[in-house]
Amino acid sequence: MTTFIWIGKVRFIDISNMRVYDFKYQLILSDKPCDIFKHFGVDELHGLNLKDCQAYNNTNQDAYIAGLCNLIPNTDKMFIFLNTSRMNNCKEKMALIFHEAMHLSLEIHNHDVNEKEEEIISWAEAEAIKIFDLI
Repeated sequence: MTTFIWIGKVRFIDISNMRVYDFKYQLILSDKPCDIFKHFGVDELHGLNLKDCQAYNNTNQDAYIAGLCNLIPNTDKMFIFLNTSRMNNCKEKMALIFHEAMHLSLEIHNHDVNEKEEEIISWAEAEAIKIFDLI
């Protein structure tokens, strides 16, 4: 069952155990790392593949994918995928969120750390707090 909800100007989709938020990027949350392949309807995604993910012994301590930030297939829009089963406590939760938010921020700011270092870090920090509050 799919439910569409608007949170302010942001569309929220609840698909089974996956939550998807459409911001300037797409935020995908799931407690199953292989859901990212299902979400995009692909068997391979940026060097990762569904068969390896399914064969991996995914636990809350180790997973094929803990988080991922990259382009949505066949688009120029970015996504962040977070495997919520790897968020065992507040420290792990924030570390994973901030890690992926930094990847996104580097892309948004064209990896220009020489001129935009503080802007890159500050954007990632603010976005990580926003994501933290959603989860």
